[in-house]
Amino acid sequence: MGRMIREAHRPTARSWTIVPRLVRGAPPAVLAVAGALSLLAGLLIVTRPLTSLFLLTVYVGLTAIFTGAARLLSGPGSALWSRVVFGAVWIALGLAILVGLGRTLELLPPLIAVLLLLGGLASIYDALARGRVSQRVLAAAWAVAQIVFGILAFAWPDVTVLVVAIVFGVRTIVFGATLLVRAVRAFVAGSRTVPAGDEGKDAAAAESAGRRARAGWLAAGRYALAALVLALAGGGWWANSWLADGAPVVDAFYDPPALVPYEHGRLIRVGDFAGQHPNGADVHRMLYTTRDAVGQPAVASALVIVPDETPPGARPVIAWNHGTTGVARGCAPSLRDAAATKWSIPALDEAIARGWIVVASDYSGQGAPGVFPYLIGRGEARSSLDAVLAARELDGVPLSSRTVAWGHSQGGHAALWMSQIAPDYAPEIDMRGTAVLAPAADPLALADELTEGDAGALLSILISWVLVPYADTYDDVDLTRYIAPGAEAIVREMTQRCPSEPGVIVSVAAALGVAEDRPLYVGDLTAGALGDRLADNVPAGPWNHPLLVAWGDEDEVIPPHLQQEFVDRLCAQGERVRWLSYRGYDHLATLLPRSDFLPVLTSWTDARLSRTETHVDDCGR
Repeated sequence: MGRMIREAHRPTARSWTIVPRLVRGAPPAVLAVAGALSLLAGLLIVTRPLTSLFLLTVYVGLTAIFTGAARLLSGPGSALWSRVVFGAVWIALGLAILVGLGRTLELLPPLIAVLLLLGGLASIYDALARGRVSQRVLAAAWAVAQIVFGILAFAWPDVTVLVVAIVFGVRTIVFGATLLVRAVRAFVAGSRTVPAGDEGKDAAAAESAGRRARAGWLAAGRYALAALVLALAGGGWWANSWLADGAPVVDAFYDPPALVPYEHGRLIRVGDFAGQHPNGADVHRMLYTTRDAVGQPAVASALVIVPDETPPGARPVIAWNHGTTGVARGCAPSLRDAAATKWSIPALDEAIARGWIVVASDYSGQGAPGVFPYLIGRGEARSSLDAVLAARELDGVPLSSRTVAWGHSQGGHAALWMSQIAPDYAPEIDMRGTAVLAPAADPLALADELTEGDAGALLSILISWVLVPYADTYDDVDLTRYIAPGAEAIVREMTQRCPSEPGVIVSVAAALGVAEDRPLYVGDLTAGALGDRLADNVPAGPWNHPLLVAWGDEDEVIPPHLQQEFVDRLCAQGERVRWLSYRGYDHLATLLPRSDFLPVLTSWTDARLSRTETHVDDCGR
């Protein structure tokens, strides 16, 4: 019996059970208090996973130290070298996390990945060491899972924090529940009396049989847990592959050569477009030189849609400015299959039928490398103007200087800036008119409007698309001033995915995990340097040609009253504006094929290109 008791209490070398060893032998009252506190903490972490990134970092650091200490104290069942090496490394990493808290918040995802990989190596050793078969199988499965999730942690750093918070929470719940169970068992065992004589022998035999039964159930549980762990690891790996396969691929066409012309608006190369072609037109994609938001040389890409049949002579140009598609390189419209269809460009079939050539820029930083000028007017406008200039160098594409700018949402902002700076930046382009659909005309007012309430997941992603490009473009905009401590990795990762790819699910999950408990953005977006820069990017004119503005009265992205205020401001400064508000239309409805606005857009544009006198001013109504 004494030998059996010693066997039952002999420490093992299983890394997934080392934390409970720290409290083995503690009084029942201590176990009960520690278990209750751990259970409560675990429940709080799981239900509020990112209430405090700071506290999560502390928790990870302390866990690493406790794990290392438990490894060192794991007893003679483990080889001395394994206890010293693995234990010391765990403790060193834990201390590094705690000592460098202010600096390691941003490094938390890669540090977690390293800890997972280290835990995987320790579990591999455990699987090879002596122990029951079921224990070794579980250790091997746990090793595989930790290594897999360690690799995935490098691939998805933003969601890693969320997942690890939940995993640590579940681990803490299990730990707390285990301590409570031990406390109850200790109280019960302490109240028992040991029978004497034959009754004692019968009790010992019954206890021995119970231990064997429990050992069998434990072995079965380990096998089941090993299968579950492997299934989770396999599911995570599959999900990673699925998300990666769904991401757009930026091919070599978009990589500029070592030497490009210094002048802006020069063609670098032209290639075929692999996506859908509209009826009656051919589509080319081109790479060309431009200037970025701060005037530095840059490269951009664009689509050029050329009707198959055109009247003799140079053809007028429609400069299409696309709406929000994300801010990463892979979000370029020219990488999308339907980018040159009527579902992406309003009234495209009508433009082709009239022989107009459509030039649609991706803007710099999409497709081609660089910082994407999201709602940064001069950067957007230069890309669009230079696309028109570069298209003139295409063989067999006779472009007139007569140009009308179209744009939707972000593209409306770009179109307004395009026609505003054209006289100085590209005087050889004859801008005849600017038509904008649901334009993001006032970034400052939009930021103030959208951040009045709590930022949900989608709004959190949209704000990151503004914040990161502004911080990367302007030296005086400090990203850390406007986001929660330690959240920069989450915010930046949100900008690396496009709304059209499956990986955006990761961004939404991370945003939900943060927004559930505390704001991801803690600074006033309309204050300080960011507010000043947003104000600088409000197009103010003047425009020496008519403007056309349309929006829906049920726009869920840009509040309709902002559009009316924008039109009122244009009228007050003497611009010629025709404006239309469509009842029941949401943010996209004005540009879709069945929109009642499209005939108005086509006829208004035709009149501008031919300088026909038509109704162009609604300011008097």
